[in-house]
Amino acid sequence: MAHNEDLFKKIISHAKEYGYVFPSSEIYDGLSAVYDYGQYGVELKNNIKQYWWSAMVQMNENVVGLDSAIFMHPTIWKASGHVDAFNDPLIDNKDSKKRYRADVLIEDHIEKFNDKIEKEAEKAAKRFGDQFDRELFLSTNPKILEYRKKGEEIKEKFVLALENNDLEAVRQIIIDNEIVCPISGTRNWTEVRQFNLMFDTKLGSVTDDASTIYLRPETAQGIFVNYLNVQKTGRMKIPFGIAQIGKAFRNEIVARQFIFRMREFEQMEMQFFVKPGEELTWFEFWKNRRMQWHLALGLGNQKYRFYKHDKLAHYANAAFDIQYEFPFGFKEVEGIHSRTDYDLSQHQQFSGKKLQYFDPELNQNYVPFVVETSIGVDRTFLMILCNSFVEEKITKEDGSVDERVVLKLPPALAPIKATVLPLVKKDGLPEKAHEIMDALKFDFNCQYDEKDSIGKRYRRQDAIGTPYCITIDHETLENNTVTIRERDTMEQIRVDISKLAEIIGQKVDMKHLLKRL
Repeated sequence: MAHNEDLFKKIISHAKEYGYVFPSSEIYDGLSAVYDYGQYGVELKNNIKQYWWSAMVQMNENVVGLDSAIFMHPTIWKASGHVDAFNDPLIDNKDSKKRYRADVLIEDHIEKFNDKIEKEAEKAAKRFGDQFDRELFLSTNPKILEYRKKGEEIKEKFVLALENNDLEAVRQIIIDNEIVCPISGTRNWTEVRQFNLMFDTKLGSVTDDASTIYLRPETAQGIFVNYLNVQKTGRMKIPFGIAQIGKAFRNEIVARQFIFRMREFEQMEMQFFVKPGEELTWFEFWKNRRMQWHLALGLGNQKYRFYKHDKLAHYANAAFDIQYEFPFGFKEVEGIHSRTDYDLSQHQQFSGKKLQYFDPELNQNYVPFVVETSIGVDRTFLMILCNSFVEEKITKEDGSVDERVVLKLPPALAPIKATVLPLVKKDGLPEKAHEIMDALKFDFNCQYDEKDSIGKRYRRQDAIGTPYCITIDHETLENNTVTIRERDTMEQIRVDISKLAEIIGQKVDMKHLLKRL
């Protein structure tokens, strides 16, 4: 898909205008790659976390939760490899004075070949119409085969350079492919060098005596160092999982694409402890289970794909990403990794404490293998926002055309489930509206709105993504019925007040999502 920068800009400005995401410290001109979630953003974010937590912990008898501290003993990060190996290859452009991740520059260049292939296929589809055989075209057209070959050749060299940690070879790929700086348009590059992404700070009152500790760059290690505590106190039998939602911090030099890559972000991770030798079976299980979780949201199956890692991390024996098609292309929202026994073995070695599990069935001790699922809260938030943002043209009864911007959020995740609107601010309608609001608020997050014309209020709720608007008019006072308007279809029906909770619940209850898993 060609990248849609204009659409992305609209989504970013909509997120700010309607209280979803604000640039952090904005009155002080902001802080690069740090954002605050507004009044609707925090609700959507909490709903995403609730959906994940319920699907992971509530729905699985053998998965339990944890909330480990952000500060941890510094040796943990030595054991995990983050102190020595948590680096990004960076390159500077001498003309723009901008710094880039070398791997991202190369990946974006490879993606251009995919865009060219897509454009050729679209042109051919228009030319041949119904007769067009896409698969045949993609596998035989000389131009497409050439693009594919070029992309694959660059990828092979790139993977090899990364595996050998050959930074000069990485730079050479940038030079050979005439990759330019997006800002200056020049190819005046520095050497590539490694940069550690961990934030460090001091623990203790006197700086000289204080020891250096790190803000955690991932939440997984807090699970690994607690796995025996959880196993023993919860009398857990292998296989079992530990789930955690928490903040992580990375000193990203090249933070970009709004909340896609930030310096302070939130992760939802589950580490699943299994018998050695069974890890790849469980890897497949969780890979498919996690994709189901995404598809249940109804964002469109064609928007997702699995991406197999060419270069595995030193601890992994299998790794896939779940990628989603953002306006800026397919990007990772979740990773599923088979981490082997690397982490627990490292912590056993560095701590000098046994981290083995006694298996009563086998009557033996072993260090479990781990399958990890790790998803970014912020990326999932952005994915849902991008997918839900729709600009619609509406033909009115008199033939004129109106426009509306609507957030077609999955109803269970919408910040506000229903808004109560008195038609006018008099004649006892506001009082009746508050009475309805007070009855509904025990079940749903509701809002009350009496400002502006009813049409403007509908538009405002569409832009916020509220699934239902409930209008109270003079007839309500006579027969206890209200008009309920559905966001996506804009259909309005008259219903009894006593039916409201049931109608709203059928659409917005989280359990309807969970039943699809």
